[in-house]
Amino acid sequence: MKLGMVVAIPEEIDALLKGCGNPMGSIEEKGYSVYHYRIREHDLYVAGSGAGEIAAAATVQFLITRFDVERIINFGVVGGLTEEMKLSTVVAVEKCVHYDFDASPFEPWVKPGQYAAFPDVYIPADPGMIELAKGAVPELKAVICASGDKFIADPEKKRALHEEYQADICEMESAGILLTCYRNQVPALCLKAVSDSVEGGEQEFSDMVHHAAESCVKVLLRILEEV
Repeated sequence: MKLGMVVAIPEEIDALLKGCGNPMGSIEEKGYSVYHYRIREHDLYVAGSGAGEIAAAATVQFLITRFDVERIINFGVVGGLTEEMKLSTVVAVEKCVHYDFDASPFEPWVKPGQYAAFPDVYIPADPGMIELAKGAVPELKAVICASGDKFIADPEKKRALHEEYQADICEMESAGILLTCYRNQVPALCLKAVSDSVEGGEQEFSDMVHHAAESCVKVLLRILEEV
């Protein structure tokens, strides 16, 4: 099977290289550096997207179009929105809300944050990929992600996202990834580790980003054995 992996920031790529070792090779194409791994019988193509929904969506489409990948896996670090989401806790995104999006002024039948293709504000992940991940890592929790093009450092803003959307974590890529995979009918899994707690901000993120990314890669490798 061909697998595509989207990784947003250099710290996450460093954690992957540390956990997986040197790739079989790399491909430089259309502005991307793509690492090629062979894991069991699978070809894994890893591309760094950069931060944000647009960058993540574009990278997903590139991997699908160029390499004909059959699954997309994303891993990365996130902010925690509840006390339960402690530093380096690893979770899977069951569904996400693109809280920056609002088409309601000209589509009054939808709510702010809702895409017309879905019955509510949530963009679902693939249930089969969630089931596979939890089968490999039984302690893995499936959560709601608030996804938008903002780094949320303010504890009050974090709490507000939790209150409005019942979200457990926040970050900047999952909505773009899940939307693009939905449109291409390619199952996706977003695996996340908490780098800054609900009371934490940019300094905690800076202190914890490497450790959180490494924690995420350890869980990721267990899941890849089951794909």
